[in-house]
Amino acid sequence: MNDSVIERLKKIQANIPANVRLVAVSKKVSIDLIQCFYQQGIRDFAENKLQEALDKQIQLKDLTDICWHFIGHLQTNKAKKVVESFAWIHSVDSLKLAQRLDFHTKNALAEGKIRQSPQVCLQVKVLVDDNKYGWSVEQLWQDLSELQKLNYLQIRGLMAILPLGLSSQETLMAFKKVTEVAHSIQNKQVFSPDFNQLSMGMSGDYPSAIQAGATMIRLGSILFAD
Repeated sequence: MNDSVIERLKKIQANIPANVRLVAVSKKVSIDLIQCFYQQGIRDFAENKLQEALDKQIQLKDLTDICWHFIGHLQTNKAKKVVESFAWIHSVDSLKLAQRLDFHTKNALAEGKIRQSPQVCLQVKVLVDDNKYGWSVEQLWQDLSELQKLNYLQIRGLMAILPLGLSSQETLMAFKKVTEVAHSIQNKQVFSPDFNQLSMGMSGDYPSAIQAGATMIRLGSILFAD
């Protein structure tokens, strides 16, 4: 099985521009398969369940250059542990959560539990979707002044998950809208110049995300499915 999975990985990598970061979504994936991908040069792995991720991190602790990404909906009562365990948090979906993460980042740095602040993306919804978390564009603009006050998180860009059932054209237009919002925020110079990341695109729509300007794509089933 690993040979076919590796072959699929190589084909996908061949069509991903060099400036786009491939994040392998390893939820429910075995340690052996993660190690297999690691041997192929993959260093970015994403999880959406905290306990599963922590168990994997313990088992893979010898692979010290893995970069762990948290991509699931995050409850505020788990924010402390996520800050201490992940380099990237893609799914910061509310001002309350961002403030809680900032608080725990301050403490973790002071206590020496982490050496640098987590890098985060703000999850935004450019289309109405009751099944997804995140800011509406309007609400995000309203909260920017409060987000700007956070001193410890590294706010690096936007993240988006699109509604199901969109046509290919609708998908591309939605991703382009996310890019437009990000550029508008950049132009306002609300955050540092490092606000330049767009985490968007999954197994079913990543080509459109890349076309629209994604800098990180989160691929799971297309990589790991049997």
